[in-house]
Amino acid sequence: MPPKDDPEVAALKKEINDMIAKFQEEQKKVADCTLFEKCGDLGDVPKVRITTKKFLKGHINKVNSVHFAGDSRHCVTGSLDGKLIIWDTWTGNKVQVIPLRSAWVMSVAYADSGNFVACGGMDNMCTVYDLNNRDAQGNAKIVRELMGYEGFLSSCRFLDDTHILTGSGDMKICIWDLQVGKKTSEFDAHAGDVVSISMSPDKNTYVTGSVDRTCKLWDVRENTPKQTFFGHDADVNSVCYHPSGFGFATGSEDKTARLFDFRSDQQIGHYEPPNKNSGFTSCALSLSGRYILCGSDDNNIHIWDSMKGQHNGTLSGHENRITSISMAPNGMALASCSWDQHVRIWV
Repeated sequence: MPPKDDPEVAALKKEINDMIAKFQEEQKKVADCTLFEKCGDLGDVPKVRITTKKFLKGHINKVNSVHFAGDSRHCVTGSLDGKLIIWDTWTGNKVQVIPLRSAWVMSVAYADSGNFVACGGMDNMCTVYDLNNRDAQGNAKIVRELMGYEGFLSSCRFLDDTHILTGSGDMKICIWDLQVGKKTSEFDAHAGDVVSISMSPDKNTYVTGSVDRTCKLWDVRENTPKQTFFGHDADVNSVCYHPSGFGFATGSEDKTARLFDFRSDQQIGHYEPPNKNSGFTSCALSLSGRYILCGSDDNNIHIWDSMKGQHNGTLSGHENRITSISMAPNGMALASCSWDQHVRIWV
């Protein structure tokens, strides 16, 4: 049992919750219509008919994270078997297998350029590998080991080949300069683990999701959030920037997916699976933003029409919970990985 809050803490918590409720009331006042009402007369989008075109076998333990490179062809996966695998998703071949010093990978990132990958997890650091250079053993060369985290590394994304952004279990966000191996900024971001980071299309801003149930919009050049979004009732496990740059989608432990809009500063879409029995671990948006896709604990990927809120179908095939999904930058393929040790490419 968690300890009882003393009266002071309880009063503060109530004050904060009342403030959030007040903000939401104010938001309702200015929301003169809903997205789903306005889009009611839109034609239904076709059912998503994609299947597993490549079934990537190679990991021998749970696969925790997947991320596409900028070329929409290669992707990296990280698994508890202590390996990063670089895949060619067109052929299904492994391009490189990188042995890790720590098997506890929670997040992987592929630089847009395709030159570097990064990973991190329970080892409380972020390791960056150069895919074009090899060490004495013939493995991808470690360029940087970024240390100094008080908690596990939950998410990382490259800004470019020389800068990386990380979110961690110590509630902080850090930006590192990889050429010198130093933090250029570090700040407290949330009131709980930072679980997910998504970069805007222009790489100037990013969105974070956290265990504190909020999402925040940040500018890469600043250490204070531009906007904070409430609404979820449990951990926000995944955030995904909308291709338009005007909003983002989320997938949460509270068994819902949502769409938030920057300009109206509030939630505009709320999506639920037909049977609400499992949380969402990851989310992605199609290139047009019309489809929202979420990987779930129920082994399926759920798809909704983001404009009308209708459930569009599920992608089934994985035999255990889906840990991560990644949309190819060109919108032509979706990669998913799971505790069933497999990676699937859906086209």
